[in-house]
Amino acid sequence: MFTGIVEETGSVAFFRPNDAGGARLRIHAKTVLGDLTPGASIAVNGVCLTAVEIGPGWFEADLAHETLERSNLGTLEAGSLVNLERPMLPTARLSGHIVQGHVDATAEVVELKPIGGENWWLTIRVPQVLERYFVHKGSITIDGVSLTIASLEGDTIGVTIIPHTYQMTVMHQYKPGSRVNIECDVIAKHVERLMAYR
Repeated sequence: MFTGIVEETGSVAFFRPNDAGGARLRIHAKTVLGDLTPGASIAVNGVCLTAVEIGPGWFEADLAHETLERSNLGTLEAGSLVNLERPMLPTARLSGHIVQGHVDATAEVVELKPIGGENWWLTIRVPQVLERYFVHKGSITIDGVSLTIASLEGDTIGVTIIPHTYQMTVMHQYKPGSRVNIECDVIAKHVERLMAYR
């Protein structure tokens, strides 16, 4: 489980497709390597992956076909920046919200514009099938970043990006048309499932 508080951005060393429809990904990093061990989970742009090999300044993970289909990881190439977060410890503060690292889909960046004080306004368009899981002032995970929904109009969601988040994540690279990973609040999905059995 993660919190959506990105620890650092890493850079892709290579992305190598395999014959099974998946790929092997190597990422250069620093902070997250501090206690990373083979078999441990790590969130890459909000996708929970397993570190399978670790070396000096890098780790590798295997990507399944499903991961490539559902997320933006299939668009990565050497030099791409990615958001990284290690799983939370049971003794840590939950600074963001409960993030599983199970990306639901990708969304399209509509606009990223400055709104003063080095803050930014990000607007994304989510798949209509997921609209029901989002509420005003609720949580959304975008590329692994825990954010609060500030505006909600149909399939269009707006969030404020504070200076720290803008500078410390991949969000400063967003442009109209960029594809971003989104994860709905898992509580909303559980409630929907429970209500189906009333």
